[in-house]
Amino acid sequence: MRRMMMVAAVAAAATVSACGGMGKQMFAQPDVTVKDVKVTGLGLAGGSVDVVLNVHNPNNFRLDATRVTYNLLVDTVSFATGSLDSRTTMNEKSDTEVRLPVNFTYAGIGNAGKQLLAMGSVPYRVTGDIVVATVLGNYTVPYDKAGRFSPTVSFSK
Repeated sequence: MRRMMMVAAVAAAATVSACGGMGKQMFAQPDVTVKDVKVTGLGLAGGSVDVVLNVHNPNNFRLDATRVTYNLLVDTVSFATGSLDSRTTMNEKSDTEVRLPVNFTYAGIGNAGKQLLAMGSVPYRVTGDIVVATVLGNYTVPYDKAGRFSPTVSFSK
């Protein structure tokens, strides 16, 4: 009897383990890009902007992000680091905007500002993690995206 219980426990553990692996294989990583940067305030020493990320969910099911961490580099200089702890729903096979409020100093954007004025665009890299709750469980999904950003600056009222 004890041996049958042990065999049943091992079989159950193997089944749960296999299903967990299948869940990870069925999960496709979201694609993150910088969509826009909107100036929300300017002061004597710096200002604030909303960095708008576009997050594409390639999965056939909704993702509920419970936390987004980010490190935004402009050229090779860290421009903003932080986290957003509000719940964001990303519908299946669709794009979702995620706004990251960022404070900056003018000294911190020196080279990027020069490049922006000279070339009209700046290279960026955004890295971080998205913690998503799915029907298959919670996953921490890393992202790392690089590109060139050509802003259309808009001022919020």
